[in-house]
Amino acid sequence: MFKQLATASALGLVLLSGAAQAIEGSVDVGEHNTNLNLGLGTTSPGLFLKGNWLRSDHDGSTYGLGLGYNVDIGDLRLAPTAKTIFTHPEDGKDGFAVALGGSAQYSFNSMWGLYGEYYYAPEGLTDHLDSYQEAAGGLSFTPISLLNLRVGYQYIELNNKGGRKDNVLVDGPYVGASLRF
Repeated sequence: MFKQLATASALGLVLLSGAAQAIEGSVDVGEHNTNLNLGLGTTSPGLFLKGNWLRSDHDGSTYGLGLGYNVDIGDLRLAPTAKTIFTHPEDGKDGFAVALGGSAQYSFNSMWGLYGEYYYAPEGLTDHLDSYQEAAGGLSFTPISLLNLRVGYQYIELNNKGGRKDNVLVDGPYVGASLRF
C-alpha cells in the first residue's frame, strides 16, 4: 500500500507541476552506507519531488519520498520540505516517519557552494520509533552544469521504542555525485 500511495503521489505532483522540470539522480557513499536519490525539479525554484533509498551496512535501511518548495533569495536557496520515510532498522520493527525540515544552499559562484539540511520526526509522527532525525552538510563543486560533486558529513538516527537499541544508519563523512538531465 505504501508503494501505491508513493507512486500515486509522485504522478499527481508531476501532473500538477505543469512546467518542464529537470531530473536529478545522485549517489552518496560513506564508509558503511550508500544513499541513492532521484529528484524532479530539485534544481529550480518552485515545487519539487525527491525520493531516496539509503542502506547502512550494519543498522538497516530507509526509503523516502519528499515534497518541498525551493525559494531563491539571491545566492541562497531555501527549501522547506516534508518527507515520508519507511524505516527498516536492524534492531527494531519496520515502521514509518513523517519528517519535517528543510535544506539551504549558498553559492559562492557558479562552481562552489555550501549546503546543509535537517529533518526531524517526533514520536507523534512515527510508527515503531520514538523519533527520527537526519542532518547533513558540506561543500559542493559544479565543474559543468550537468554534474555536481559533494563532500560532507551526514548523520541519520532511528530512535527505537521498547528499549531496543537505537540505529544510527549514518554518522560520518561521505562523497557524492549528481547528474542533472
